Amino acid sequence: MQGLLIVDEDMDCRKQMAEMFIESGYNVIVTNSIESAVSGILKRTAQVVLLGTKFDEFSASEIIPLLKQCNRKLSIILIAAGTSLPLSRKLRSEGIFYHALKPVNAEDRAEIRQAVRCAFESLKLQMA
Repeated sequence: MQGLLIVDEDMDCRKQMAEMFIESGYNVIVTNSIESAVSGILKRTAQVVLLGTKFDEFSASEIIPLLKQCNRKLSIILIAAGTSLPLSRKLRSEGIFYHALKPVNAEDRAEIRQAVRCAFESLKLQMA
């Protein structure tokens, strides 16, 4: 089954995305904890991560390298409102799969669904 991990401090955003992807047939794990996220990645229950920008005292730019060390084939989709161009470049160099805005309307949700679908397809191609 396709494991999707949603890691975000925003409870409403987590809930909305979880409902959307559960309806689409994904095995969804939701957390606001970096410890839980790392555990899920180490146990290989998640192949794709939807990641918010800030957790506890850590930022996404600090978390992404850690997650990639746990599983270098992990696809990380960063969900962020506004990210500066230099920071976006840094995050891409760290290995994010895609950068999307927080979903506020149907078009945003469709974009994130497409990014997740592409991330899983890319993983399938890597495994083949």
